[in-house]
Amino acid sequence: MKTTILASALALGFIGAASAADMTIYYSPTCPHCHHAKDYTNNNFIYEYPTIRVTMVDVTVPENRNEFIDVLKTCNFSSGGVPVIKIGEKCFQGFAEPMADDLRAAIEVDLNLDAKKSAADVKKAIAENGDKYRDEHPTPVATVSEYTAPATDETAEKKTNASDNKLASWTLGLLALIIVIFSVGMARRNSKK
Repeated sequence: MKTTILASALALGFIGAASAADMTIYYSPTCPHCHHAKDYTNNNFIYEYPTIRVTMVDVTVPENRNEFIDVLKTCNFSSGGVPVIKIGEKCFQGFAEPMADDLRAAIEVDLNLDAKKSAADVKKAIAENGDKYRDEHPTPVATVSEYTAPATDETAEKKTNASDNKLASWTLGLLALIIVIFSVGMARRNSKK
């Protein structure tokens, strides 16, 4: 009975801590500000907020374009400039280090005071000597993943048609090889007669 009560209390404590708001970074591989946002996230935010889930979305991948267009509409952004960073319901376009505290405020929206204090302590340690801190904490708990939207019927059809064309070309090549081998065999047979 005591164990059940203790487990329940611990569970409520963890629920009370809540987790950092999820972050999605819409980027282009050729965008220098996007690389800066990704690097800053990988070197700072994932250490400061161990419960954060970061998703990177390459907007140059055709399957991701519709999602990017939807996020631009949701965020009321008139330009398609990247990076676009969505944290919970807040949207940011572009990236420069002076924005980092605004991003932190959006990440911390549901965190309790202890989690916010812990994040501030990690931020301070990284500011003092980031390389040392990251060496001492080589595996952050936070998750960072690359996202690709499922193929739409149209893109799936294009891929299928391309695969069908490759298969057809390969089959025709194999058939031509069989005909050549058969012809050479027939020619040798006829020359022996």
